Amino acid sequence: MTENFLTKDNNMFYYDSTFLILIPAMLIAAWAQLKVSSSFDRYSRVSTAKGYTGAQVARMLLDSKGLYNVPVELIPGKLSDHYDPSKRVMRLSKDVYYGNSVASIGVAAHETGHAIQHLESYSPLVIRNTIVPIVNISSQASWILFFIGILMGASSLTRIGIILFSAVVLFQLITLPVEFDASKRALVLLENKGILYKEEVNGAKKVLSAAAMTYIAAALTAILQLVRLIVLSNRRND
Repeated sequence: MTENFLTKDNNMFYYDSTFLILIPAMLIAAWAQLKVSSSFDRYSRVSTAKGYTGAQVARMLLDSKGLYNVPVELIPGKLSDHYDPSKRVMRLSKDVYYGNSVASIGVAAHETGHAIQHLESYSPLVIRNTIVPIVNISSQASWILFFIGILMGASSLTRIGIILFSAVVLFQLITLPVEFDASKRALVLLENKGILYKEEVNGAKKVLSAAAMTYIAAALTAILQLVRLIVLSNRRND
């Protein structure tokens, strides 16, 4: 059985052993988050030789690709930076927007990489953007249908829940090449445009590599969560 009821002082506690499946992903996710925070903080204290801010670099790189109509906006939060393909706008956090550090420039260039992907209709990005509405719905509905199916003993509902959650896994997997490619583009641009010197590019690479680990952790978490749902469903059907 995947679940047990433990007794303590005449009280019943529910224990689901399939939760153990998620432990590796949880540990990696915690490590990845710590890594990206520490890398960003470290290289946020390293100013670049040329002193450009993240906003200036984003503008220069966007303009170099003819993306004059993509605005660079300030957004609240830390590491909340992103490119919004639906509105064709880049949003940078305060530290990145005004910062002239290696970390700030690396992040700004990475987001520019996404804008360039959009311009060039980079296939993984196109696929990811296409399935976003489906994923937004399935990420919520999958759990509801799955657990209703478990409670009612309706295997058809649990299977539908699993299928819907598979869309979430697909989204996380497609995100990996999108993020890796954006970082690769960023580093090439920073060096080719002479915005960062070689040693500074290496620092930016460390920041972006650390950020990439968070996406790997998210994909692993989604995969193991799917495995857990399948195990729960199979045990219920036994």
